[in-house]
Amino acid sequence: MDLNTYHKLIKSETNARKYLSKKCRKNGHRFCPRCNQRKLYKLSSGRRRCARCKYTFHDFSGRWINHGRLTCIQWLSLIKLFELELSIRKMAEQMSLAYNTAYNAIRTIRYSILTHAADGPDLLTGEIEIDECYFGGRRKGNRGRGAAGKVPVFGILEREGQVRVTVVPDVTAKTLIGLTVKTVRRGSIIYTDKFKSYDSLMFCGYRHLKVDHGKRFSSGKVYINGLEGFWSWAKERFIKHHGVSKENFPLYLKELEFRYNHRHSDIFDKVADYLCDLVPKLE
Repeated sequence: MDLNTYHKLIKSETNARKYLSKKCRKNGHRFCPRCNQRKLYKLSSGRRRCARCKYTFHDFSGRWINHGRLTCIQWLSLIKLFELELSIRKMAEQMSLAYNTAYNAIRTIRYSILTHAADGPDLLTGEIEIDECYFGGRRKGNRGRGAAGKVPVFGILEREGQVRVTVVPDVTAKTLIGLTVKTVRRGSIIYTDKFKSYDSLMFCGYRHLKVDHGKRFSSGKVYINGLEGFWSWAKERFIKHHGVSKENFPLYLKELEFRYNHRHSDIFDKVADYLCDLVPKLE
């Protein structure tokens, strides 16, 4: 979002609420967040009541943006600073918020992103690069694959398309091939290095081409430079966080997947859409 439009939105709380409230409607219509009924009654308090299930709610009820006690202007300001990749400490300073308040709000944004992690094409197709990478930990013991204390991450990159990254328990053939079959359409061309866990790809309906990094980094179109570029880009951004716990690591990882997949689109508007979505019910 350009700065002129942004400044108009935060000019007043009314403007900010109007922008966010519109994102909470389906095809321009308000609906009950519990049963999707459109027949509603407006109460004197400003809230609405569903004619079917009698649930009383306001525009942000049941949505991510209802977490915390932030004004609409504060939410839009946090989204803008998140778009600009400022640290949480700097966000808190610029907005005169307590650190924990800013931290919890950004954590809510990351959870809303996580719930949309599967958005996009059902299956990746065409020319695909796959590779595994290791994040964090101290470099003790074996280096490279299996380095002690590191978190293994599996990545699948559709050339000229999206990337999908997932924390995995191990890098065995069963784990990596299983994720590939769930993510990549059969008949696609898959490029890998010579790691033995990928040897079974040719038996799963893919054309499998390998590059030997011991001899060269590419051979014509046979390379995984695109995915290795993503790994480098992601690691640079993790450095700014000065350490991320294993529990929170998947949240940060999915944020980077989101940023990469929307690198050519308006992140501000997309994050606002996610925050105004209903929080999924746990089953």
